Amino acid sequence: MIEQAPQISVIVPASNEAGQIGACLTALSVSDWTAEAAPEIIVVDNGSQDDTAGVARSFEAAFAARGWNLRVITAPKAGKPSALNAGDAAARGLARMYLDADVTVSPALLAQVTAALAAPEPRFVTGTLAITAPHSAVSRAYARVWAQVPFMADCVPGCGLFAVNAVGRLRWNAFPQLISDDTFVRLHFAPHERHAVPARYDWPVVAGFGNLVKVRARQDRGVTEIRQVHPDLARNDEGRPFPLSRKLGLAARDPLGFAVYSGVALAARLRPAADGWSRGR
Repeated sequence: MIEQAPQISVIVPASNEAGQIGACLTALSVSDWTAEAAPEIIVVDNGSQDDTAGVARSFEAAFAARGWNLRVITAPKAGKPSALNAGDAAARGLARMYLDADVTVSPALLAQVTAALAAPEPRFVTGTLAITAPHSAVSRAYARVWAQVPFMADCVPGCGLFAVNAVGRLRWNAFPQLISDDTFVRLHFAPHERHAVPARYDWPVVAGFGNLVKVRARQDRGVTEIRQVHPDLARNDEGRPFPLSRKLGLAARDPLGFAVYSGVALAARLRPAADGWSRGR
């Protein structure tokens, strides 16, 4: 009997995420699913110094009870792109979803994303983003304004969670050694090829002003790197402006949030981000 291929492979790169990956996998394990072909979940432990792999393996029974396959593989600590490539090499599904280990999905998301990928034309699909910062007032203030800037509010960013169908995955080969994997993939698709399903996913920001500055500097550097290394992808960049009138409106509605957001953005320009694996927010 030939084993049926999974309808979608969910690849979760993880490095030192023992404290976060449990919530990520718990949310996936209770996803709504009625399709005959089950998804597969692949966790790639990228040189963790904690028990990321052990925590992930503790969910094998929960997924098996649904007839789903959870695999945990290890890869040398060579950065997130290497972990993504290891997951791709192990995946059996033609459609792929790439999910950060500290993201939690709503029950409807996996099925909605998979359905949206069932199209003959190339597609980049994500969910409806909810930026969360439960443990830091400064980070909550930053997140309130960040969620309203034109790129986050008016576009389909795919931060922390993006998926492509089989023909879309042909747009690039291996993940290159770049800081911003989501930007790299998103810019392989024209704006009309990017779709966000209604189902929500929670994407946490780091806690504290200093950490926000560090991560924002790395984000900015990642975008600049792609423009320099892959200038051909600029054709798919919406380039949404942030007009003064919109800034003034945000400042009037949320002066504290706007002050924190502006302060982080300014400080990030003065402080380069460190190399290595880092959460993208």
